[in-house]
Amino acid sequence: MSLPPNSTIDDASGPGAHARSASPTSDPPAPSWWAQRSGENSRGGTSLGLGLVTLYLSFLVLIPLGAVVWKSQSNGWSTFWHQVTTPEAWDALKLTLTISAGVALFNLVMGTIIAWVLVRDDFPGKGAVELFIDLPFALPTIVAGVVLLSLYGPRSPAHVNIAFTRTAITVALLFVTLPFVVRTVQPVLIELDRDMEAASASLGASPFLIARRIILPNLVPAMLTGTGLAFARAIGEFGSVSLLSGNLPFHTEVSAVNIYNQIQSDNPVGAAAQSTVLLVIAFIVLFALDRLKRWGVHRG
Repeated sequence: MSLPPNSTIDDASGPGAHARSASPTSDPPAPSWWAQRSGENSRGGTSLGLGLVTLYLSFLVLIPLGAVVWKSQSNGWSTFWHQVTTPEAWDALKLTLTISAGVALFNLVMGTIIAWVLVRDDFPGKGAVELFIDLPFALPTIVAGVVLLSLYGPRSPAHVNIAFTRTAITVALLFVTLPFVVRTVQPVLIELDRDMEAASASLGASPFLIARRIILPNLVPAMLTGTGLAFARAIGEFGSVSLLSGNLPFHTEVSAVNIYNQIQSDNPVGAAAQSTVLLVIAFIVLFALDRLKRWGVHRG
């Protein structure tokens, strides 16, 4: 038997050769810091992170909300009920819920159409449209109220005066809730597999059938989520509405403005009671959205 130059029998048949042939691609062990980050022996880090998040959310969200709820019933539940059912408070709540529901449903339709156009069509100025849609997220609502009042107020350059009317409240809420449906539906449309649409069309399906059987079932969870978020945002709007509505009791006064007026009138219990009602409504909406997301995940 002849061996290659510079080689020995140990090199050819030793235990090292067997180890090399048996595991030529074995990975080196992971360092200890990576094992901790990847979930091994990370109980201490997880506890620290969870404690930090809990402490932060408690001071920022849970304690203030708990204080509002406690204040609302500090004089008893009978006083709480009296404060939320006064004629002015009850009328403001009904107006708030009615207009917010109408705005949310309108956004359901128009937001889906806008998202469709942005995803499926190319046109000049598309980037500017994307920027304008996100403007209500960045613009302070009181500034939005000033802008809308300048455009649709007594000195409107377009000679359209809707100030101090319920139409003005609707326009203000449409402005501040515009992005919600658009930004929830748009990512779903982007990820939607268009090959399914092409295959259905090649098999003779009509555009209406494709939309009803393929597109809409995938969009419905996102559409409803955006609509719920728009509704929850609308019931608590204050800045833009306070300028445009005129805050006329029994006519254009919404709940957020009525709460502010209760604070100004040195009635913190009444303000806290009405705030608690809005808080409960918002919590119900968010809980329903969470169940909807879980349904969408299981369905997908």
